[in-house]
Amino acid sequence: MKERSIADIRNKLKDTPLEYLPQETRKYSKDQRIGIQKLIEQYNGYYNKYLDELKRLDEMLVYERKHADRDYICGIDEAGRGPLAGPVVSAAVILPKDLRILYVNDSKKVNENKREQLYDEIMEKAISVSVGIGCVEDIDTINILKATYQSMRKAVDGLSIQPDVLLVDAVTIPMIEIEQEPIIKGDAKSLSIAAASIIAKVTRDRMMRNYHDLYPEYGFDKNKGYGTKDHIDAIRSYGLCPIHRKTFTVQL
Repeated sequence: MKERSIADIRNKLKDTPLEYLPQETRKYSKDQRIGIQKLIEQYNGYYNKYLDELKRLDEMLVYERKHADRDYICGIDEAGRGPLAGPVVSAAVILPKDLRILYVNDSKKVNENKREQLYDEIMEKAISVSVGIGCVEDIDTINILKATYQSMRKAVDGLSIQPDVLLVDAVTIPMIEIEQEPIIKGDAKSLSIAAASIIAKVTRDRMMRNYHDLYPEYGFDKNKGYGTKDHIDAIRSYGLCPIHRKTFTVQL
């Protein structure tokens, strides 16, 4: 029987789901070709990283397990409290209890391309997802904290299923009757909150890229409204545009 080429085996391993890599690499363990042994070492390394990721995800389910008697556990997080321009966006996400989505983490720890991929996977697999927007007018009228709370309430109200408990990043949302647990740095400690942070961040980033088409001189596609040097220089050159937060830019 003709020996399989190294390229064929590489392609086979590349197409093998991570959880099945040990079974697949064992098939080639007696192949003494240096190229095959390097492939086995490489893909065994991928599998070990996969195990590390499963362990990390398991550690992010501590709060979900704490409320294991509840049917629907909802994670809530926001994006955009600090920028000089654009809305604040909150997301509420209810995940199936047995779901593990690899590489879901605090959105700030995930690069933009991966966030986009995770956004699609969360939207596909979640029981319910909802987004609430706090517009610039609200931020300037009632302040950023109250506008953030308001956007969080909108997100919860928009869910297709009433959650039994809310896991919230760092805060307790006022004027809401559902049980809440605020978790400091929750987007790095709770899978549900991390999923919400991804949804909120990607949603807001997409909005800011759209605003860039309307106001290209401010570079919103890159700075997302945050106070970078180039953004501040643009404000000083062109003044404020309709999505700038006047209460944040008054001293510029």
